[in-house]
Amino acid sequence: MTTTLDRTAPRDLAAELPARLSLTPKTTLAGQLDGAWWPRSRDLEAELPPLAAALDDTWGRITRVTVNPARWPVIARKVSVAGHIVHVGWFTEQHSDKLILLSYTTGRWDLLVIPPETEPGAAARLMAAAAVPGSVLTAGALMADEATIGRGIRDARRREADWETEGGACMSPFGYPMGGRTLPLPGNTGR
Repeated sequence: MTTTLDRTAPRDLAAELPARLSLTPKTTLAGQLDGAWWPRSRDLEAELPPLAAALDDTWGRITRVTVNPARWPVIARKVSVAGHIVHVGWFTEQHSDKLILLSYTTGRWDLLVIPPETEPGAAARLMAAAAVPGSVLTAGALMADEATIGRGIRDARRREADWETEGGACMSPFGYPMGGRTLPLPGNTGR
């Protein structure tokens, strides 16, 4: 069986670039998520080393990671990170847009995983939302909210493009061009 990875960046490039992270500030407010991670590809073996390396100083040595296999086409059971091994497990019950990191010294963290193909504006909104201290929003709720926001933005852009291509014609209250007809102004009888 052959598996093709849908990569947005070559494996060598992923290892050289820093992890794109947004972490919740250290407070007493515990939330559903501890931040967000925006990998550059769906190649977990290439993406995990920069993530774990970025977190080692802050959170201690990452020893285990769990993911949902729906988002990762190939899941290596062990990944070498800065001279140590990170064990990778997968659970279909875990939300597909969430990554769980475990460390022997300091505990567990849950990160929202932003799909690599996400537009930068949407990724920035998701990273900010996932790093709010004490937030009760889950990975699924954040992704659903962003899908709604993204649809709204696309619809607004489409309406603006329609406006520009139709020559700026007056629109009826129902959102359709009026075809040269205009609404009568108050006090104007048309004489």
